[in-house]
Amino acid sequence: MTSLLSGAGRCLLPVSLAAAASFLALTTVPAFAAGAMPPPVGPEDRGDHLTVVVRHAGAGRDGTYEVSCHPDAGRHPNVAGACRALDTHTRWGRDPFAPVDRGTVCTPLYGGPATAHVTGVWAGRPVDASYDRGDGCQIARWDRMVPLLPRAGA
Repeated sequence: MTSLLSGAGRCLLPVSLAAAASFLALTTVPAFAAGAMPPPVGPEDRGDHLTVVVRHAGAGRDGTYEVSCHPDAGRHPNVAGACRALDTHTRWGRDPFAPVDRGTVCTPLYGGPATAHVTGVWAGRPVDASYDRGDGCQIARWDRMVPLLPRAGA
């Protein structure tokens, strides 16, 4: 086999390839992929839109609410607060609407008959989440989403 590279070129080729591979690895892994920060809001996320249906929460809190974020808009008593709560609980690699993990030990505390159902798209992903206040874990999960969901007793 005949080499097209001179002796010096053959020595530099492996070093050049290794340097290029190192550079490529550094440029293709964004910081948010490692969980250091959430991904930036891009044009594809501008479709964040949720419908919230609240039942049995009490007068002035029951109803169907529409929330759009990035930019904030919709028919909700506190659109900016709802979007802020959602942004606060959105973390790379975690579902802010995830149910309580199976097997979690929860305080047997009843928070009332209120229920909520949230559907739509958040951070480019479909959302279909149900909330209630049936035990301590469910109450905490609900409270993390206030003011998207109404504050109990408000």
